[in-house]
Amino acid sequence: MAPDTDLHHPARDDLRLTDVLFALSDPERLAIVRQLADGPLEMAQCHLSDPSMPKSTKSHLMKVLREAGVIRNEPLGRGRRLSIRHEDLEARFPGLIGSVLAASHL
Repeated sequence: MAPDTDLHHPARDDLRLTDVLFALSDPERLAIVRQLADGPLEMAQCHLSDPSMPKSTKSHLMKVLREAGVIRNEPLGRGRRLSIRHEDLEARFPGLIGSVLAASHL
């Protein structure tokens, strides 16, 4: 049985374009993905534009990204490590994540 710290991540073949685009449509979620563009970060290192936003809101933003298959959220010691699922996204939707990240810097 998997430990309680394991979260469900959709399989590559289960990723849906509409879910990915929805997850990336929110400015705060997109900002999180942009922070992860250079590599994995601990969840505590990801910052929201409004630092007064409740921790529960941050957790919900991460959940939407994870359930859409945009990020991987894995246990790392007492915290969590976040990373973009580049390989899975590229295999399912070639060029999408790179285009979204490039356009988000404009």
